[in-house]
Amino acid sequence: MSNDIAIRVENLSKAYRIGLKEQQHETMLGAMAAWVKSPFQNFRDVRNLSRFTDVKTEDGRSKMADRTSPNSHLPPPISSSPSDIIWALRDVSFEVKQGEAVGIIGRNGAGKSTLLKILSRITEPTTGRATVYGRVGSLLEVGTGFHPDLTGRENIYLNGTILGMKKREVDARFDEIVAFSGVEKFIDTPVKRYSSGMRVRLGFSVAAHLEPEILIVDEVLAVGDAEFQRKCLGKMQDVAGQGRTVLFVSHNIAAVQALCQRVFLLESGSIAHIGTCESAASIYLKADASKDGFRNVQAVRTGERSVTVEDIEMYPKKAESWRPLEFRFHLKARHGITPVPNVEVALSFVDNLGNRLMQVFSKHVDRSFLVDDDTRLSLRLDSLPLVPGSYRLNVWIGRGHEVLEFLTDCFFLTVQPTPLPSGQSAEPRGYPLIIPAEWALLPRSNG
Repeated sequence: MSNDIAIRVENLSKAYRIGLKEQQHETMLGAMAAWVKSPFQNFRDVRNLSRFTDVKTEDGRSKMADRTSPNSHLPPPISSSPSDIIWALRDVSFEVKQGEAVGIIGRNGAGKSTLLKILSRITEPTTGRATVYGRVGSLLEVGTGFHPDLTGRENIYLNGTILGMKKREVDARFDEIVAFSGVEKFIDTPVKRYSSGMRVRLGFSVAAHLEPEILIVDEVLAVGDAEFQRKCLGKMQDVAGQGRTVLFVSHNIAAVQALCQRVFLLESGSIAHIGTCESAASIYLKADASKDGFRNVQAVRTGERSVTVEDIEMYPKKAESWRPLEFRFHLKARHGITPVPNVEVALSFVDNLGNRLMQVFSKHVDRSFLVDDDTRLSLRLDSLPLVPGSYRLNVWIGRGHEVLEFLTDCFFLTVQPTPLPSGQSAEPRGYPLIIPAEWALLPRSNG
């Protein structure tokens, strides 16, 4: 066994038993029979919450009872699992070295939180093994590890005790913890009176400053404001720089890139990819951007919605760097609010890491529009300044500070390479934009 391993996960699987719709009986006799059997059925249901002897292997034997099979560590095929069992994790294996910062990304339901709960010893795996070498500090959800009736001060000492620290060790770091959290004024107030943001701030500060060998952080930082998120990322970078290990789950790809050297991509409970943040993010978003175009169903819509985007078209259909490109918008005023005057439109370009690259805004050229039940607009770019790659587009519709509709990830765009005027091709070499400009040699100064 290597001495530099902080976490080793071997063939880890986790099954949960979910509730099914209660069976309805068509006859009085069937209902009475079910009523008589219900105490015994309820006992079996409670017992089976943590037992999975009804999960069979491919040869028909009980999965949990068969430990002699060479494949006993593997979960059974999905088709062989009962309908009330779901596999949150399936045959996950990896190693994390000491001092390494690892990001974990994936869609909701991919198994990220389940994996962190197993590593934090909150829940047990169904099969497989997870070995953690060192003291773990974890922040998995708002208020984790806090007693609501105790004050912030008392909860700091309680968490330190749980982590195995002595009172004098907590005393030495107490002032730093409180200062970082920003809740000095409320440190002697019961935690149940804290806002969710205050609980997260104090919880992260405790987890990061009590010097665990392994720091595990779930997406709870999204509750904090932008300033505190920057402080948290900086603190996690400091923790990793001190030779301690960080596991960071987030949907903010840019934050993961700033902190982590390696990224695990989880899909349907299994590891789909291990690599750099760029490669994992590309695969993560590739399914959504399998082909270019408007995604009316997938787009996340917010705002007043008195004006809606019915369709977006692109011409030509193949986008190329340094070539002209036109977007055509079909807007529609909501029924009964026709027409809507002074409507402004903005189109934003976002890369696979969530970085906003540029925005084209009608207000910048002093243009606004009157939108009725069938309004069509055109936006033409004389030269697309993006290097080859995949991009997502957001659309903002509004009037002044009023948001009529905002669409997130509503259009997926793949930019193809094309020769530049110099004959070279535009390539992504750390810079996302290639700006058209004129260079000229000026005459020498006589002075």
